[in-house]
Amino acid sequence: MHKLTDKELLSLIQQGSHLAFAELVERHSESYYRLAFRFTNDNQQAEDIVQDAFIKLWERPKLWNENKQTQFTTWFYQVIINRCLDLKRKKPHFQIESINEINLPANHSSHEEQLVHLEMQVQLETLINELPSRQRVALNLCFFEDMSNQEAADIMNLSLKALQSLIMRGKNNIKNRLNSNISN
Repeated sequence: MHKLTDKELLSLIQQGSHLAFAELVERHSESYYRLAFRFTNDNQQAEDIVQDAFIKLWERPKLWNENKQTQFTTWFYQVIINRCLDLKRKKPHFQIESINEINLPANHSSHEEQLVHLEMQVQLETLINELPSRQRVALNLCFFEDMSNQEAADIMNLSLKALQSLIMRGKNNIKNRLNSNISN
């Protein structure tokens, strides 16, 4: 199963193969979880989003249509993003993790440096979560999921130029908010 492509696995899943489904989940769940976590800042919600999306795929494997020339990963990122945005609409204020749950970088030698890094990380996460949803999605895909701009544009069903515009507006919004926080 490890050598099969996603397309081949999905074909087997449409025939009811539990092994193919397990392989697809194993292959991709970590990256989808990371994305969901970036939106929710909550381990359990991120796990639930990914699990629910995969369950829906198992129950209705023909939701992914290979004839549309979309890779499975591109399509499933869209599914995860839509689930995150739906949750955000239902529960508009996500909580940032507690200090004890955030992994601090090991290269910070002093406790004071760790706290400064944590404060900056929390401030950035807060500012990103306050962005309009399309800007937030673009920044998360390109900067935190290490996707190319073209991959992110495909996932968001945008032209490359439109995606780059969203990224620039998102960065400018964050910069302006940081500058206004410093001024206050």
